[in-house]
Amino acid sequence: MLCISDNSSEKVENIIHNLIKYVESENFCGYDPYDALNSPILHLLGKSSKFLKIAFTQALRRSSINLRPLIGIDKSYNHKGMGLFLSSYVNLYRIYKDERYLGNIEFIADWLIKNHSKGYSGYCWGYNFDWQNRSFFAPKETPTIVNTSFIGHAFLDAYEVSHSDELLNIARSACDFIINDLNIYQENGFICFSYTPIDKSRVYNANYLGASLLVRTYSFTHEDNLLDYALKAYEYCTRRQKEDGSWTYGEAENQKWIDSFHTGFNLEALHWYEKCLNDGKYKDQIVKGLRFYLDNFFLDDGTPKYYHNTVYPINIHCSAQAFVSLSKLKDYDSRTTQILEKVFQWTMNNMRDKNYFYYQKHKFYKNKISYMRWSQAWMLYALTALLLGRNFP
Repeated sequence: MLCISDNSSEKVENIIHNLIKYVESENFCGYDPYDALNSPILHLLGKSSKFLKIAFTQALRRSSINLRPLIGIDKSYNHKGMGLFLSSYVNLYRIYKDERYLGNIEFIADWLIKNHSKGYSGYCWGYNFDWQNRSFFAPKETPTIVNTSFIGHAFLDAYEVSHSDELLNIARSACDFIINDLNIYQENGFICFSYTPIDKSRVYNANYLGASLLVRTYSFTHEDNLLDYALKAYEYCTRRQKEDGSWTYGEAENQKWIDSFHTGFNLEALHWYEKCLNDGKYKDQIVKGLRFYLDNFFLDDGTPKYYHNTVYPINIHCSAQAFVSLSKLKDYDSRTTQILEKVFQWTMNNMRDKNYFYYQKHKFYKNKISYMRWSQAWMLYALTALLLGRNFP
């Protein structure tokens, strides 16, 4: 059992209560670090330039002054954020068995069902904004394997407490999107799914996340086809783990960084494999990866680092993923509980307003803009996962 102190547990409950009040008062809508192209002005100015799209997005993301109301960006629902909220309310229901959480579970699930990306083999979800990276441009609603995997897991979470076949069928349908609509790179009998249907990138955490949804869905449906794809994707990424336990972000030369929360995604995906199949195949990889994670992404006082070799900027997403990963992987390394306690205390002391969480801490200043998906949804999910891990073996 996770041995967070009773005092910390009480504090977690109070923080969750205040955060719920905040996100519900905002009706789950908000801004996002990457929503620059939702501005009619920036959308028009950057329409024909890849570099302007990237520049506008990065400039707004880096600004500690929220300029969005001035350039026509409205608060809105974010699909991934809603998926995280769905898992959060399921966690709360698991802990308290309080039926007041069922209303929000139903509302969020219905919203995600109505607002999936259309025209694909199965249910899938993208973002509520256009986005541009170095390789390709993705229009609003372009589905991604990452969003679809997180939301698919959220529907499986909801299925586990409701036993509604409709919710299981939606998660199963999301597997069809991953298998049929993404580009699949094959190498020596192993596979890597693309990030979206319109690119051919090979991103390790994305491939792992897709595999984790396939293997978890298989644990309910027992379809050999799902397991076959999952095993091939798991093996592709596991063979990319370095001797020190780390993974770079992806295959391309410009994707060779190593960061905290994507490492956490990889470890969580391997955890899903072991939880669903329980054959010990990747136990050594989890132990090695978790050792690297603990050794390289946290300072002695619990400060969570973004990159393994750089402290700043400190990002709330790194705290959130630490809560999730260390809660779930507590049995693989005896240090997890102590480090988790330190990260919790540091985050509450440095990244929190009374009701919501900040985006970033730099060396000399903080970016206190409230981002609904990146900060609030992730932290609600993380805190409920932390509390769930404390209350259950």
